[in-house]
Amino acid sequence: MILSDQTIMKLLADKTLVISPLEERQIQPASVDIRLGSTFSIVEDLSTGVISLETAASYKTIRTDTYILLPGQFVLATTMEYFELPDNLTAFVEGRSSLGRLGLFIQNAGWVDPGFKGEITLELFNANRCAIELKAGRRVGQLVFAEMDAMALNPYNGKYQGQRGATGSRVYLDGEL
Repeated sequence: MILSDQTIMKLLADKTLVISPLEERQIQPASVDIRLGSTFSIVEDLSTGVISLETAASYKTIRTDTYILLPGQFVLATTMEYFELPDNLTAFVEGRSSLGRLGLFIQNAGWVDPGFKGEITLELFNANRCAIELKAGRRVGQLVFAEMDAMALNPYNGKYQGQRGATGSRVYLDGEL
């Protein structure tokens, strides 16, 4: 079941759900607006031209209130907000249609697991032929919360738990499943 604004506000008041900083106007009828933070990371160029999934990639990270995303460029960014989800709540990230219509694709692999704590790293791609100016504090998407039918037996405690800032891929830690 997707949570309503009433339920979201109750969970926030009870501190069962933590979102900080948060302005009341960010709470929508069935979601919470997320804003762009001030940390951006890009994968550094490699002499081989190949990114291996078996080793850590190297990132250049900058802190700025304005980032110019060039046409065809990919960058990691972070939310301004820090989140703590309880063990019976999951969430998914949706981009804003208004920004998608400008060619800005916003993703985070779409899913936030129950028990997650941290800022959310966003994957931004400029599909337009013009550069797009990104400013910290701008609404870039929304988080939609869904209540699970029971508490998670194994809430999230993975490699991105507690992340702050635009966090690069840690896929190399996966090993064999």
